[in-house]
Amino acid sequence: MRYIYLALIVLITLAVVTFKVQNIETVTVSFLSSSLTVPLSFLVSGVYFLGMLTGGLVISLVRSWVRGATKPVQPRQ
Repeated sequence: MRYIYLALIVLITLAVVTFKVQNIETVTVSFLSSSLTVPLSFLVSGVYFLGMLTGGLVISLVRSWVRGATKPVQPRQ
């Protein structure tokens, strides 16, 4: 099983390196009055990681709302 995990790590690493090499050109991103010029591969990677972060935060927020909505009501004393 260890060799399967190692092979998967190598394959994913090769895919990331190939993506990086094939997307070297730069792009300019503008927001309001500022702009930033970055390589396309960095931009895609950054958007991917920001999506993972915000997606995880939204899921945890919804879970806490569900937990709060399903919690039994305590009678007032």
